[in-house]
Amino acid sequence: MEDVLDVYQRAYDPLRPVVCIDESSKQLVGHVREPMPAAPGQTRIWDYEYVRNGVADVFMVFEPLGCRRRCIATQRRTRAEFAEVLRQVSDTMYPQAERIVLVMDNLNTHSAGALYEAFEPEEANRLAKRLEIHYTPKHGSWLDMAEIEIGVLMRQCLGGRISSFTEMERQIGAWESERNRKCATVDWQFTTEDARIKLKRLYPKFKD
Repeated sequence: MEDVLDVYQRAYDPLRPVVCIDESSKQLVGHVREPMPAAPGQTRIWDYEYVRNGVADVFMVFEPLGCRRRCIATQRRTRAEFAEVLRQVSDTMYPQAERIVLVMDNLNTHSAGALYEAFEPEEANRLAKRLEIHYTPKHGSWLDMAEIEIGVLMRQCLGGRISSFTEMERQIGAWESERNRKCATVDWQFTTEDARIKLKRLYPKFKD
């Protein structure tokens, strides 16, 4: 826990950006009957009946100090998709960075080993060397600021019915652009000193 909190205390460095990564799934649900359009003073009306169109995944790549995020939708949730996200972070989002400081949880697919399953050893090694990974502790995924940003995405963008993967990509793309334009970010206040007081029960106890 303190490892992640100490990372959040680092000064902004564009050559060593602190980037948080998390992911969530979204069930794709279509309408059996077209919704009734909204009338003055009323909301649009949906029929309760729906059709399932599968499940999609969305990765949140969030740089708090840079007020920047990238939402990447995938049709599966495997180590291969995670590895491809890491490559996009390295080569598309931060190609000029000397090292990318990653904060993420311990989901079974979230490991540098995924790079070696998806790419040739030389490519996997190149990408792994660009990453400095810090994991949140077990039951401590709340320490990953990307989880907070995903919560905002779900409330503001993905809360309703979305019928297709293409529609999901369109909506998260529009949400991402608007939130980046506003330079929205997370005002993180919890520090290592706070943890030692408020979460004292989690620390080992020593006898005098």
